[in-house]
Amino acid sequence: MISNMKWAALGVLVLSCFSLMVHLFLAKSSANLVQYHAITAFTDDLGYAAGSKGSVNKKLWGKVQALEGLHPYANPRSAFPDPNKQNNGFIYAKIFGGFEKIRTSICDLVAVARLLNATLIVPEIQESIRSTGISFQFKSFSYMYNEQQFISALANDVIILKQLPPNLSEARKQKKFPTFRPQHSAPPEFYMTNVLSKLKESKVVGLILTDGGCLESILPQRLVEVQRLRCRVAFHALQFRSEIITLGRLMVERLRASGQPYLAYHPGLRRDTLAYHGCAELFQDIHSELIQYRRKQLIKQGIISEELDVDSFARKGNGSCPLMPEEVGILLRTMGYPPRTRIFLAGSETFGGQRVVIPLRAMFPNVVDRTSLCSREELANLVGPEVPLPPDPLESLPVKSVKQQKEEWDKAGPRPRPLPPPPDRPIYRHEKEGWYGWVGENDTEPNPSPSHIREQAHRLLWDALDYVVSLEADAFFPGFDNDGSNWPDFSSLVMGHRLYEMASSRTFRPDR
Repeated sequence: MISNMKWAALGVLVLSCFSLMVHLFLAKSSANLVQYHAITAFTDDLGYAAGSKGSVNKKLWGKVQALEGLHPYANPRSAFPDPNKQNNGFIYAKIFGGFEKIRTSICDLVAVARLLNATLIVPEIQESIRSTGISFQFKSFSYMYNEQQFISALANDVIILKQLPPNLSEARKQKKFPTFRPQHSAPPEFYMTNVLSKLKESKVVGLILTDGGCLESILPQRLVEVQRLRCRVAFHALQFRSEIITLGRLMVERLRASGQPYLAYHPGLRRDTLAYHGCAELFQDIHSELIQYRRKQLIKQGIISEELDVDSFARKGNGSCPLMPEEVGILLRTMGYPPRTRIFLAGSETFGGQRVVIPLRAMFPNVVDRTSLCSREELANLVGPEVPLPPDPLESLPVKSVKQQKEEWDKAGPRPRPLPPPPDRPIYRHEKEGWYGWVGENDTEPNPSPSHIREQAHRLLWDALDYVVSLEADAFFPGFDNDGSNWPDFSSLVMGHRLYEMASSRTFRPDR
């Protein structure tokens, strides 16, 4: 009896050692993933995997038959002469803002250059220029987009150069040329009346764009070909650089592993959007204060002409505010999407953090994002080699050398001495200045730190990746779109692009 117990104990010990070795091997082999193991850990929906192609699946994933006859076509349909090299001059532009504002502004800039019969200098994307130490391989426009493709695709519409001629470039440094700050929905008459005369006089004008666009969205009928030119820019000329496209398609392959479809969902919970539409009361405490502070800024800038305090619940009732993730989860379940549906969470910013996405993850375990589908190395290769930033004193305390520690020990009083005090707890950025700590101390938002500025540049790349994955999705569900408010947002860009490229693809437009 005792011998049998010994053999049983030995067997349990051997199995335990084997199990430990297997776990250590798996942990080592998967250490390169950032957060989740969603590349291989999808929980498949058994009904779909079994090959059931019934009406439910067609309703959820199938094409919209009524739109299958539509095909993309943005070529000119009337007289549209090639650009003349003997034109009125050059236009250069600085674009401020995130992914949505940049993409909208570039489309408008090309249209403005055509209106003014001018040569366009490749626009400067300030989010990447002002970040110190980012990759020397990708700068300004080429940080996101394929510069050569942009120039060649529009060769028959607008003359585009990479930079001003040397003599004019030197004069620009001396600020000899006039600059304009057009509104995001400026009419064509603004340029023909105010800008054209200055352009003919000085041969160079600068445009500074901060509001996401510089031309009204719907042009008069006489400018219908200029409107089509916008489509050629957005859907043909603006192509992401090859590294972004390659990694984005790899993410799509991983999402569609084992032949499963996936749905892309963009929450639309951005601080600027929430402030613009007056949705502060949908959040609590510090988040409401942050939204209200940003709304106050938008009012001072003249972007909003409303009062600071509005009824957020009334705004939500009329559809002006984004749907919360738990509401989207309920809608998807009601529409018939099974709990194991693969959902890609798009967007580089979700205001409120991952906490607001917890209810959606509870209803759909297969909710993933770029950090789930890409390794650290893949994301680092996309960013490129960067110069390390100096350590931030608010994020980590200075480390004392051995010599300093010995000197402090020698200066401490006579023995026996009490135990040394525990090390000082580091002061993290979110406690002091970065995310929300400043709200409790003063009324002025602190200037962004170098690490925050670099993070803003990285967000352009993350949004570009998410744009590729959302465009290829079998279904797309927006938590918010602008509904004609002229405030650019990610979901509206994706929905418009999907309508142009694949009109019959399943793109939802929920009635909020």
